[in-house]
Amino acid sequence: MRKIIAAFGLLLSVFALPTAHAEALAVPENPSETTVTLPAKGEPQSTVLGRYGEPTKRHAAVGGGSPAQPPITRWDYDGFSVFFENSHVVDTVAPSAPAPLFNTDELSAASGS
Repeated sequence: MRKIIAAFGLLLSVFALPTAHAEALAVPENPSETTVTLPAKGEPQSTVLGRYGEPTKRHAAVGGGSPAQPPITRWDYDGFSVFFENSHVVDTVAPSAPAPLFNTDELSAASGS
């Protein structure tokens, strides 16, 4: 009986091993620069509203249940979104302008398709 259990355990461990899988990430060599100066971290909502006008969409705040989880609000503009913690900018995201890449000398070109 022990031999059957050991064989089953061995068989199970072989099939449970993860298989290696990799995906190639295509990144343009010279991503286009954004022509809009994005809001800086720490700017108050009133400054963002004065400079960029009314956002196309204001999302309801999430979080805020405790000081460790302050309310986070998102305002969407054409081409970028601004995230606020309480009433100050914590991040700005522009999907058309990816973040700069660092240590690119460590990357290698993808092969295949």
